[in-house]
Amino acid sequence: MKSAIVLAAGKGTRMKSALNKVMHPVCNKPMIGHIVSALKKCDVEKIVVVVGHGAEDVKEYLKDDVMYALQSPQLGTGHAVMQASQLEGSDGDTIILCGDGPLIQPETIQKAFEENKEYSLTVLTSVLPDGERYGRIVRDAAGNVEKIVEAKDCTPEELEIKEINTGIFCFKTKELFEGLKEIRNDNAQSEYYITDLVEIFNKKGLKGHAMIVDDPEETMGVNDRVDLAKAQKWMKRRINERHMYNGVTIIDPEHTYIDADVEIGQDTVIYPNVFLQEHTRIGNNVTILPNSFLRNAEIADDVTIDSSKIVESKVGKGSTVGPMSHLRNQTEICENCRIGNFVEFKNSHFGNGSKCAHLTYIGDSDFGERINVGCGVVTVNYDGKHKFRTTVKDGAFIGSNCNLIAPVTIGENALLAAGSTITDSVQDGDMGIARSRQSIKPGFGTKYKNK
Repeated sequence: MKSAIVLAAGKGTRMKSALNKVMHPVCNKPMIGHIVSALKKCDVEKIVVVVGHGAEDVKEYLKDDVMYALQSPQLGTGHAVMQASQLEGSDGDTIILCGDGPLIQPETIQKAFEENKEYSLTVLTSVLPDGERYGRIVRDAAGNVEKIVEAKDCTPEELEIKEINTGIFCFKTKELFEGLKEIRNDNAQSEYYITDLVEIFNKKGLKGHAMIVDDPEETMGVNDRVDLAKAQKWMKRRINERHMYNGVTIIDPEHTYIDADVEIGQDTVIYPNVFLQEHTRIGNNVTILPNSFLRNAEIADDVTIDSSKIVESKVGKGSTVGPMSHLRNQTEICENCRIGNFVEFKNSHFGNGSKCAHLTYIGDSDFGERINVGCGVVTVNYDGKHKFRTTVKDGAFIGSNCNLIAPVTIGENALLAAGSTITDSVQDGDMGIARSRQSIKPGFGTKYKNK
């Protein structure tokens, strides 16, 4: 059985933030969310998140997707792992990850589990030009891992070592919890280090192993806002490259922002300064022009989106949206529709082949198929206390500058004259007109101008 312990109890003082460090977002998703997602892609059955500072924020975000253990006070990484008592006595392997390491990839986690099959312990390492603040990997003459020494406890010779501890370990679960009983805190920080298990396992004759991660940035920890920006840049590049390898054209990857959980079909073209967030789903052969923002949107095949905002809404096959349109609150635009300049839809349905080309607000409405909506139309859905729905049936023609005072129904193939304020329903095939008759005053224009 695969298990995991994620260490997320630290305060993260260097972030200088009231927000728990592991809740800071990378590509619009909290760091802890990236780690849990990666573990689930590797079919890890039991995940224990060790919480402390800001525990409620972490629990509110992850909810019941994981188990929790509380570390209070925080007395080091070894002490944190001791709190994950839910795993004690379990079979299989347990991987230990830091909650501020959001870039770890599922492939690396899976490889760690596989390499640990022949060992009691696998430590993931990286080789850096300068080991900086990280613990050093000390190997014996045969190249085996002898011990891990924290930077603050290193001798000058040990500080010259370039191979560093990433803070990620994979253990045989039962041997992990047996070893934890022998950890001591006789070090510069008076803390219990998980790294001490390397020496403890060696003394017991248990086989240990070091797995070098090729890209050191993948295992980086985020300790401040500078690290956060570096992590954001690395993940953005990784996400964009994945989509490009899968057949998506991204005109300018440096200025395209795609979240980790977004799905994009082949032959889609994405222009610069586009934001695709959260669980957005995009079909094949879609064109997304500059300055578009999509969050939790569902876009079918052959759609064009031009400089528009689409949130929690759907666009059907072959439709065009924009420029400068706004679809929100569970709006559904069906197939082969045209939504044009400065049009806003809210919580509405717009049927196949319907058109709404400019300067219009459609809210809380159900529009049928093959409807033409003129310029400047407003569905007046709010009376100051309650929201009401508007229904427009197939084939209707809504003239420019009409106000539809909800609740109202416009019948099939009905016509509304331009400039009308419609307060009563219009039956199938009828015309609705609600405006005063035009009167002409001969010569008055000239008289007024010359006055």
